[in-house]
Amino acid sequence: MTAPRDRYSLLRSRAVRWAVGIGAATMVSIGLVLMFLLTQATNNRALYERNYGRLFGVNVVVAVLLLAVIAWIAVRLYGRLRRGRFGSRLLMKLAIIFAVLGFLPGMLIYTVSYQFVSRSIESWFDVKVEGALDAGLSLGRTTLDALANDLASKTRAAGAQIASLPDAAAGLALERIRDQLGASDVVLWNAQGHLIASAGQSRFQLNPERPSTQLLRNARSQRAVAQIEGLDDLSPNADVSRARVRAMVLVSGSGMELATDTRYLQATQPLPPALVANAIAVQEAYREYQERALAREGLRRMYIGTLTLSLFLAVFGAVLLAILLGNQLARPLLVLAEGVREVAAGDLSPKAVLQGRDELGGLTRAFADMTQQLADARSAVDKSMLQVSTARANLQTILDNLTAGVIVLDGNGRIMSSNPGATRVLRAPLAASEGQRLADIAGLEEFGRGVQAQFDAFLSEREQHGVDHWQHSFELHAGASGPQQDVTTVVARGAELPGAARLLVFDDISEIVSAQRARAWGEVARRLAHEIKNPLTPIQLSAERLQMKLDGKLAAPEQALLDKSVRTIVEQVDAMKRLVNEFRDYARLPAAELNPVDLNALVADVLHLYEHEHAGSVAVRGEFDPRCPPVRGDAQQLRQIVHNLVQNAQDATEAARRDPVPPVLIRTRYSEASGRVRLTVIDGGTGFAESILKRAFEPYVTTKSKGTGLGLAVVRKIADEHGARIDIANRVENGETLGAQVSLSLPLASSAAG
Repeated sequence: MTAPRDRYSLLRSRAVRWAVGIGAATMVSIGLVLMFLLTQATNNRALYERNYGRLFGVNVVVAVLLLAVIAWIAVRLYGRLRRGRFGSRLLMKLAIIFAVLGFLPGMLIYTVSYQFVSRSIESWFDVKVEGALDAGLSLGRTTLDALANDLASKTRAAGAQIASLPDAAAGLALERIRDQLGASDVVLWNAQGHLIASAGQSRFQLNPERPSTQLLRNARSQRAVAQIEGLDDLSPNADVSRARVRAMVLVSGSGMELATDTRYLQATQPLPPALVANAIAVQEAYREYQERALAREGLRRMYIGTLTLSLFLAVFGAVLLAILLGNQLARPLLVLAEGVREVAAGDLSPKAVLQGRDELGGLTRAFADMTQQLADARSAVDKSMLQVSTARANLQTILDNLTAGVIVLDGNGRIMSSNPGATRVLRAPLAASEGQRLADIAGLEEFGRGVQAQFDAFLSEREQHGVDHWQHSFELHAGASGPQQDVTTVVARGAELPGAARLLVFDDISEIVSAQRARAWGEVARRLAHEIKNPLTPIQLSAERLQMKLDGKLAAPEQALLDKSVRTIVEQVDAMKRLVNEFRDYARLPAAELNPVDLNALVADVLHLYEHEHAGSVAVRGEFDPRCPPVRGDAQQLRQIVHNLVQNAQDATEAARRDPVPPVLIRTRYSEASGRVRLTVIDGGTGFAESILKRAFEPYVTTKSKGTGLGLAVVRKIADEHGARIDIANRVENGETLGAQVSLSLPLASSAAG
């Protein structure tokens, strides 16, 4: 689940970076184009005036978009900082550093440029420059007026020359006048504006340009009029060849009818091209100067706006580039830092790798390789630890299931660890006694002191003789003192572990000792049966013969004493014979002949002997499992087991003196899981003491006042011959002992055949 989420986050981050980069590149391109157009507009005042509002609006939109992008990035940085995301402070610091580095030089250049532009524009519009341009313009006008007046006076004088000439003779006079005046064209007009005669260019025109009525009226009223033509368009591209001075004078006739004789002499003289060009240049410079003087505030605003917009775009571009470049610079560091934090937290999953070819990208790849190596090493360590844990678990399982006890002690004899077998053998809560000295645990004082003494002797002997362990047997006493005191025999073995620890291994050999005792008792019984049985019969026969010889020959008191003595001798000899027979049966128990036996039928046959007329005061009741298959056994020896167990149960129930007297229960149960038949005899007595439970099957161990204690020993011996398991336990309910039960688990005849 984590891998798809990380992949989605990576793709989303990459898409955001691409979108921001494309947007920034687009806005920077638009800004550069606008800056170029703005530069072109500053060189063309008319273009600037027409497009200033549009340029300013578009630049403001671009600036607002840049500001919005910067604000969005700033909000994201602030959000990362508020959420405490790793690397936010580094990104914020880099963005501020780059922004300050771009803003301060821009502000310095802007301040200097602003002062320079403001002062330069003011220095352009000086009073002396304006006066010089005004004087030059006046000089040109004066020169043109002088040329016009001179041509007018010369034309008036020429008009006086032809005043007395008729119209027909005026043509030759006009040629002479043209040469005198240096005019390009001379025309004589009548009062109605009709051509009378001409000299110069008008001779070649079919319809020469007629003077206007207003011009004729002015010439009549002023006698002479001069005007400059062709200077209406004073642009630098105007045709200066059309610039000329035209003079018209009134020529009065000699007749009485003035109206008919009134004529007008018109002379046209071209202006010098150099003079016209200079006049146009002065006029144009003066006009532009006046226009710019009137618009100098707008010019200052134009240049200041250009500088401000340039600074604005430069600063915003610097901030944007600062954030983007800072992110590119900080991204590898953040990837490394995030990876280091994950590794420190124990996460060795594959780390992000940057594909750049620079050193930082190589560093991320090296870190990812190192993390992978650490993950492989951890996997190997985990595998080794798993193997060690498995081995330790196996060892612990072995220790927990050992019948022998294992204790690890420190140098002072304090318990460091133990297994359940130690608790079972020593019958003490060793797991709760860790940290205590073994000699300080109640009931184990003597055992603890003996173990400590053995370790001390072992350490001294090891240095001298080089032994590697010690072994010794101990007897642990529990319960009441006396001949029936519960004694556990253990054999202990000790060795030294690394780190000054000590290993103590011990096992309960009470059953082995019990078996040795049983074998010893068998030998004793055999010898007793051999040594005692032979003299018993002669003793009994001698006593009976003595009674027969003296019967009727003695006085009554002596006869009574004789009868009593003989009876006592015979009874004691019979008791001795029974004892010898029990010893003989225990010592010389015949080998079992194992055959299939119906256990239910055998037990029912035995119970017929314990019916009410033969059972005495304790009844015997049977519960048989009809599913019981035949068992493998010796029928005669199995009968002996049933007799011994039932008699012991009756004796125990009768000795308890309960009211009412509970019956002895003998039952059979078949277990399919184990493939065995269990025979159980339950009594209502007082149960066995704890000291007897462990040694109940040893000879001469009994709680009855009469008997030799060989009954359960014979039962155990027969059970061993049959391969059966026998156990004995008390029946306890609500803390009260209700009696004892002895169970015998017999194998099936079919399992033996198999």
